[in-house]
Amino acid sequence: MKEVKNKLLTGERALFMSSNLKAVGCTFDDGESPLKESENVAAENCEFKWKYPFWYCKNAEVTDSRFFEMARAGIWYTENVRIKDCIIYAPKEFRRCDGISIENTEFTNAEETLWSCKNIDIKNVKAKGDYLLMNSENITVDNLELDGNYSFDGAKNVEVKNSRLISKDAFWNSENVTVYDSFISGEYLGWNAKNLTLVNCTVESLQGMCYIENLKMINCKTVNTTLAFEFSSVEAEITSGVDSIMNPKSGKIKVQSVGELIMDETKINPADTEIIIGE
Repeated sequence: MKEVKNKLLTGERALFMSSNLKAVGCTFDDGESPLKESENVAAENCEFKWKYPFWYCKNAEVTDSRFFEMARAGIWYTENVRIKDCIIYAPKEFRRCDGISIENTEFTNAEETLWSCKNIDIKNVKAKGDYLLMNSENITVDNLELDGNYSFDGAKNVEVKNSRLISKDAFWNSENVTVYDSFISGEYLGWNAKNLTLVNCTVESLQGMCYIENLKMINCKTVNTTLAFEFSSVEAEITSGVDSIMNPKSGKIKVQSVGELIMDETKINPADTEIIIGE
């Protein structure tokens, strides 16, 4: 593999259509699309300071590198990309990519990041920004620390483990999502989802888990959670109390205590939901 070392690379398409190339200690500055249409390329300890560095690439690996704010929309339409030990300051990273691995990486501005992508593996990642992973599918997540609203909107086939999500409207319109051993805090959690399963999770939500088709909660806790489950089909085992439950559509809810139970027979049929309070 050819190496380019310690170079300042400027101008549009500085390394356009490269193949079997590794950049080490390089700075990509003031020039769009430096590695566009490249294949089998790697970057180590590099700085990306301008737009669109990896578009239409195949088999790209970036380690110990920085994507600065103007390297926005940096990785689009790319197949098989691995990001490890990086800091990404730029928004709108990853769009319509297939085959993404992100490990030990921080996104300081993850606005509109990882949209319409598939086959994604995320491990040990911190992200701050809204609309992470919108309309993406086939996603595995382990140890994601997220501070950003509207995450996983429209996502499909998702597994999340050991994570902390501070995220209003998380998992809206999603399908086939399972979350294990995680903390989720945010209003309106999971609206319009299908097949949302929470296992050993702690949830904090105002009017969360409503309008869900096939919600399952296994050995979960809630804190500061009100007006939950409206118009949802629910199978829930909650090992704590819930501040209030409102008009679930059907199913079975086992809970230690309920501060307020609202079952409005003009809106739902109360007999369609079994609610067991206490041991």
